[in-house]
Amino acid sequence: MAPEASVVKKQTFYITILIVFIAGFLSGVTFAIFKMSDSAPVVSTPGAQQTSPAGQEAQAILNLEAEVTQNPDNYNAWTQLGHLYFDSNQYNKAIGAYTKSLELHSGDANLLTDLGVMYRRSGDSAKAIESFDKAIAMSTTHEQSRFNKGIVLHFDFGKTDEAIAIWQTVLAINPNYQTGNGTSLQELINQLQEEQKNNNG
Repeated sequence: MAPEASVVKKQTFYITILIVFIAGFLSGVTFAIFKMSDSAPVVSTPGAQQTSPAGQEAQAILNLEAEVTQNPDNYNAWTQLGHLYFDSNQYNKAIGAYTKSLELHSGDANLLTDLGVMYRRSGDSAKAIESFDKAIAMSTTHEQSRFNKGIVLHFDFGKTDEAIAIWQTVLAINPNYQTGNGTSLQELINQLQEEQKNNNG
């Protein structure tokens, strides 16, 4: 392969991984939002339907902040509030809301995964790993927490071998696991292994 082609291939691979990273993390919170919306719908105020999506989100946050102030033991409201903070990129507030929810009930693997995402985005990759590990311990078949842990291990800590090892456990659960942009996880693993081989060669 010509040097120019190799560079283009490497750049394309890393762009793909970044897309996978973003899409993969977002899919975890999307699932949790839909799950929680069935049991704890956000209460809308009169006229809220006429506001913009951003305005609706801001109003929903205000409604939930009022709810948890009045009923601080409402873990569903804390969880929903965490999701809204997540979507509006208020990382530390999301961490606080998710943590409060988990103090009130055991949570689930999706919630712990969302918490891990927020820790990672806030710059605390070690805490992110801790949250993903708790999600993994809670569910023997939770794919997203394992995939996300691999992303953090590889990109934040440079522990590619450990990342590949955790991704192999994802494939053990689902051999056809697809990343957020439709690329197979096995293909990503193969590419990383090829990069390692070339770097060590």
